[in-house]
Amino acid sequence: MSTQRYSVTPHPIETLLAWVKSGEIAIPEIQRPFVWNATKVRDFLDSLYRGYPVGYLIAWRNPSVRLKDGTLSAGKRILIDGQQRVTALRAALLGEEVLDENYARKRIQIAFNPKEERFEVRNSAITRDPAWIDDISRLFAPDAYLGDFVDDYVVKNPDIDRKQIGRILERFKKIVNNHIGLIELAEELDIETVTEIFIRVNSAGVELSQADFAMSKIAVNETYGGHLLRKAIDYFCHLARDPEFYVQIEKNDVEFTRTEFWPKMRWLKDFNDDLYDPDYTDMLRVAFTSQFGRGRLQDLVALLSGRNFETRQYEEAIVENSFARLKDGIHAFINETHFKRFMMILRSAGFITSRLITSHNAVNFAYILYLRGRSEGMAADELERIVRRWYAMSILTGRYTTHPETVFDLDIRQIESHGIARYTEAVLTSELSDSFWTNLLPQLMETSSVQSPYFVAFKAAQVSLGDRGFLSTNITVRDLLLNQGDHHHVFPRKYLQQLGLSRGRYNQIANFVVTQSEINIAIGDTPPHVYFKDQVNGGPKKYGGITDPQVLKKNLEENCIPLSVLEGNVPDYDSFLAERRRLMALRIKRWYEQL
Repeated sequence: MSTQRYSVTPHPIETLLAWVKSGEIAIPEIQRPFVWNATKVRDFLDSLYRGYPVGYLIAWRNPSVRLKDGTLSAGKRILIDGQQRVTALRAALLGEEVLDENYARKRIQIAFNPKEERFEVRNSAITRDPAWIDDISRLFAPDAYLGDFVDDYVVKNPDIDRKQIGRILERFKKIVNNHIGLIELAEELDIETVTEIFIRVNSAGVELSQADFAMSKIAVNETYGGHLLRKAIDYFCHLARDPEFYVQIEKNDVEFTRTEFWPKMRWLKDFNDDLYDPDYTDMLRVAFTSQFGRGRLQDLVALLSGRNFETRQYEEAIVENSFARLKDGIHAFINETHFKRFMMILRSAGFITSRLITSHNAVNFAYILYLRGRSEGMAADELERIVRRWYAMSILTGRYTTHPETVFDLDIRQIESHGIARYTEAVLTSELSDSFWTNLLPQLMETSSVQSPYFVAFKAAQVSLGDRGFLSTNITVRDLLLNQGDHHHVFPRKYLQQLGLSRGRYNQIANFVVTQSEINIAIGDTPPHVYFKDQVNGGPKKYGGITDPQVLKKNLEENCIPLSVLEGNVPDYDSFLAERRRLMALRIKRWYEQL
């Protein structure tokens, strides 16, 4: 019979919350994004009130490691599963604010109707209805007195029985005495086993990632400043999205403003560029991979635990070294010069708005390349060229779309072995061969997704090459994308619908151009063989201001429209799509070669 590798103990909710507050249980603090919606919090509280099972929390103590003075560390509990439930309790019962996935600060206010013994998310109607206690956190305030709530409720609801309401509210207040089971994993379990458990228990619902696990490991280790490092990561991500949060940090976290991190990220308060707003997973990936030469965050968790991969033992020196190297990686990530110059490189390749950033993992590895090149002293122009081309290749081939950690690990290890310039050139030559441009890419562009990497690359190419919008005299694609210009169907949608074509057929990316709204509106549902004829024949222009035939020819070339339309020969729809895909692929190739 196999040995049980965990223990299960029920604990009152009140005790669990006290442990979280004191740091006995390490979970990402309330500043971390909270992904449950208010309805899910309501249902969770309702289950607790009715005595229904709500699952278990799972915790693991740090492996006991020998410190420099010879003593053993007393490991804190790291919460492997249950972060959202604990945060929901703190938000609803204690009235603490949470941050949503966009780092917007908000309250989750749950109301309770004692008459019906029913919970609901607070809204304006509930606030006006005396049958509801519109915010249950008031019942759990330190100075709250149950008798006052009962008296107040009876005054507002004179038809109610005072004793009955008193019993119901007393029962509700005792919700914190309800028990939740805490599964504690055996201390002697190694990091690989705990990681396997972590993955299995999070295989359904709102998954936690290896980055969540790593953040918990970082937060719990105060010996090497992990609690401050965790704050640096969280605060940088928050400030990148919301520069005004700067005031809150200065006001509410004086301790952090005195650390070495704060002066190096204060520049974000005046930085309103949203091209790349990293989250903590992005930061950990870039900092870890660039510094450690590894691509799997599972390895970061192991190293922060002190794992010696050769001896499979835990060593305090490895913990210390790993925290120091990770801190160096975070410093490099948040460095103003590094971050802004990297953004400049992306923009110089034509990726000028966040709507053109479709893969954070591709951005992350491009940033890793940039940081590695900087640290190795590569010439700026050579490094910028490599980063631009690598990013372009990454999105065109979907290099980091599936199994990104595996590919991160492969790429960084090959870079360690062969050097940045040699390895990247080999990959770029292999992945973007002549056959890619002439055969594969036109086939891949047979899609109706305007978010496809191929259409994104085409628009970036048009920006970088200075192309003008479809039938525009002076307005460039850059101008249009920065001002949310229209995607126009070259063969109008309603025209194709009348021919019986489905949405997937008439919305092909090869049927889209970027154009001014007024040109889009002027063309309307006019068939292409009509409006191209009107445009070519001279006279007053209905669809833009181009009057010079050579300017029109150049505009069509820039927008990859077959020039046969100048002779009045508009191909049938399928032939048009095939030819335009070929021309779009060649324009993307021209862009790539100039990067």
